[in-house]
Amino acid sequence: MSTPLTDPPAAIVTEYEAAVARYWDTKRDDQINLLLGAEDGVIHHHYGVGDFDRAILDLPAPDRETAVLAELHRLENQQTERILDTLAPVCAEDRLLDGGSGRGGTAFMLHDRFGCQVDGLTISRYQVEFATHLAQRRGCADSVRFHLRNMLRTGLPSASFDAIVTNETTMYVDLFELYREFARILRPGGRYVLITWCVDDLTGPTADTERIDRHYGCHMHRRSTYFAALAANGLVPYRVVDLTAEAIPYWELRTHSQHRTGIEAAFLDAYHQRAANFLLIGADRPKDAAAPA
Repeated sequence: MSTPLTDPPAAIVTEYEAAVARYWDTKRDDQINLLLGAEDGVIHHHYGVGDFDRAILDLPAPDRETAVLAELHRLENQQTERILDTLAPVCAEDRLLDGGSGRGGTAFMLHDRFGCQVDGLTISRYQVEFATHLAQRRGCADSVRFHLRNMLRTGLPSASFDAIVTNETTMYVDLFELYREFARILRPGGRYVLITWCVDDLTGPTADTERIDRHYGCHMHRRSTYFAALAANGLVPYRVVDLTAEAIPYWELRTHSQHRTGIEAAFLDAYHQRAANFLLIGADRPKDAAAPA
């Protein structure tokens, strides 16, 4: 039996959090996201990994655009599958948390793969309503639920989750605060898996990484900060994969879409120059870990 959710602390307490919430509350006609998941109802707010079928670029329009969008969706689903593969094994009785759940794509894929209960958190009221409606359409609203809560201050009971994931959401929060809260709500022996883009420590911020920050209203962290924040909160990495090279084809393909947004060149340049990295990290909370202070 799952632990019931309690009344949460305020989801938004700072001007920055309010600005982030406004950004996502008003992002309602982003076709590069909505069109990709129109067929299967799995709508993401993240990117993708893996190569694409180059032959589709020779197709005539509009067949080419249809094929490009289908390939982009396959790559973004493939990215989430990397999280699921790293998280496994998961039992149907386990309870999972998706931090920064957006329109629900990652949460639905977690439930579809493992059959478990998933709670998604976001500070965007629009995203909660959108994802909840999708859960009802998919017939899984009893198992996949979305909440207007801040992943820095969840208000959830300690040791109440078996696993947590974040899929390109950590650039909006302080990592030390985030992992302190994750360590609190993870049960001993639980695990956390993330995918994120971050600044390479050797190259440092560049005009491209700063442009990405401005575009999304976020603050990209340095690669080393992830490991420092995990260690500070007793979360021990068991898998680290640099996905930078695998992320480049997705952005190359997006440059060919009619729905490109203009940020593609910044990501391509940042990844090619190693100014930014694209990382997957899996971390465990050891079974003998002390309760967070």
